Amino acid sequence: MKFGVIIIGDEILSGKRADKHLSKAIELLGARGLPLAYAHYVGDDPERITATLAAAFASGDTVFSFGGIGATPDDHTRQCAANALGKSLALSESARALIMERMQDVAREQGTAFEPERPDNVHRLQMGMFPAGSAIIPNPYNKIPGFSHPGTGQGAVHFVPGFPVMAWPMVEWVLDTHCSAWFQANAWREQSVIVFGAMESLLTPLMEQLEQQHPVKVFSLPSVDHPQYGKHIELGVKGRPEDLPAAYAEMLVGLRKLEMPLGPELVR
Repeated sequence: MKFGVIIIGDEILSGKRADKHLSKAIELLGARGLPLAYAHYVGDDPERITATLAAAFASGDTVFSFGGIGATPDDHTRQCAANALGKSLALSESARALIMERMQDVAREQGTAFEPERPDNVHRLQMGMFPAGSAIIPNPYNKIPGFSHPGTGQGAVHFVPGFPVMAWPMVEWVLDTHCSAWFQANAWREQSVIVFGAMESLLTPLMEQLEQQHPVKVFSLPSVDHPQYGKHIELGVKGRPEDLPAAYAEMLVGLRKLEMPLGPELVR
């Protein structure tokens, strides 16, 4: 199973708000031994959102979509999800009950009578309109749920709000409730070394050799102004813990043959 994220909203692309979801998604997945395969950023463009969601549903992956599931005119995600699936929106009875419960809570907190037929309360039920066949995602912050819909194979797309305080616990719930079969302890590690005075072109043959001879991925992260190491390349291998020692040892041998000055070794 591959995992992806879609982050929706003009406010992210315009710089009005800095995205926090990508780093948190990596953290939540990583804590369960799961790597993030990709991330897409999309503005509030219904056509583009629909196309992005259609690809997510067809991918067979587990995808988390952040943002755009409110009830204001710039919240397009629910309708776009329905369009991507070729389905209509329908009021989820489970969502309706939770939204009504939330409205009663607010009325109680404000010391006012609960009026379910008041126009603003009726409008709030729009947040429970999901593509037919969806299941709700509980929201521990204010009870207004998100939703999930199956995709191809074992894949699914899970829709949560753009607010981190709501979205992140909801993502954790989805992972722990629906994705535990894919959790892996110590499934992915990386080991690297700081290399001084090298050009990536000089290291490329060694990197290709390592990937041909070992079931690992080789990475090269150059830096020109690191506060501690200055100009350098972090060269390393990543993969299953049992595959790393042989590949890493061969990498060090190759670097010494090239007479490269080496710095600290790093393990993650």
